[in-house]
Amino acid sequence: MPVKVGDTAPDFSLPAQNDSTVSLRDFRGKNAVVLYFYPKDDTPGCTAESCAFRDQYEVFKNAGAEVIGVSGDSSESHQKFAAKYNLQFTLLSDKGDQVRKLYGATAAFGLFPGRVTYVIDQQGVVQYVFDSMFNFQGHVEEALKTLQQLAAK
Repeated sequence: MPVKVGDTAPDFSLPAQNDSTVSLRDFRGKNAVVLYFYPKDDTPGCTAESCAFRDQYEVFKNAGAEVIGVSGDSSESHQKFAAKYNLQFTLLSDKGDQVRKLYGATAAFGLFPGRVTYVIDQQGVVQYVFDSMFNFQGHVEEALKTLQQLAAK
């Protein structure tokens, strides 16, 4: 079953591009999390999406959120991708797509890993899910809009 709005976001621990291990539970009670699953480092669509998150990263931080990207690429691949495009946020390596499957952010068109963004509040509850393979900017815009709505409550 895919994770949906109102669900508690499943916890996980994955290696980051800096060789640390990041767990979702580390953010509970501290920050909202914008968790985005993307297919592959350094491909045109994934680069456009990641750079859009990069360009709005300070806005996300000011809104009290941490941005985390997840793909099946290795930590080394993430390290190169982050350095090449000056990505300041965390990229996690989900070898075998276990976390992707846990969230239900599986295959687009039955062929490629999907492109899905989750906005998770400080309590660990999913507040928004955006699933679009081609609307790269929409992932960023919708996540920001959701965070602004949460702040207004």
